[in-house]
Amino acid sequence: MTRASSNVLIDQLWQDRSLAREVLGVVGFSLLTAVLAQIRVPLPFTPVPLTGQTFAVLLSGAVLGWRRGFLSQALYLAEGIGGLPVFVGGTASMAHLLGPTGGYLWSFPLAAALLGWLVERGASRSCWRLALSLLLADALILIAGASWLRLGFAVPYSQAWLLGFYPFLIGDILKVVLVGLTLPRALKRFGQAA
Repeated sequence: MTRASSNVLIDQLWQDRSLAREVLGVVGFSLLTAVLAQIRVPLPFTPVPLTGQTFAVLLSGAVLGWRRGFLSQALYLAEGIGGLPVFVGGTASMAHLLGPTGGYLWSFPLAAALLGWLVERGASRSCWRLALSLLLADALILIAGASWLRLGFAVPYSQAWLLGFYPFLIGDILKVVLVGLTLPRALKRFGQAA
């Protein structure tokens, strides 16, 4: 695949692919997720705070493609499991992966991979197709989070949606719009420079 034929932004930015650059992209997005996890807005009616993590997850899939996006988010989880302070509040604990936020966290690699797969197939070339792909990946995260609350904590379905899905819609739509409007323009710019 040539640089100009790729729908993945990172392939447009780097003319040659090397292991070092691949690792840099994966590690960079895992660290971006960790940094954005520190942006936290507690909500008094739910055990799940608003964070910047989902923005990093969506961006990793959109910019890196499916394999690297998946790996960046799997690495993020491994960093937390391994004791690095990457989760909300600068903590590292399995409690995050087993607690109320676990469903969201476990879905991060899958959401990044889904979005990256759609981007590799051309979704990034159109604002509307990318927006729909972003919404699909974001819905995966929210549904996984609400389902985790339902199944892991015996919260009734209606309450699981109220605690784990609806409060995050406005913020997540803003994240989708931001990525959806900028990525196709960046691809067009770097694609023409190829």
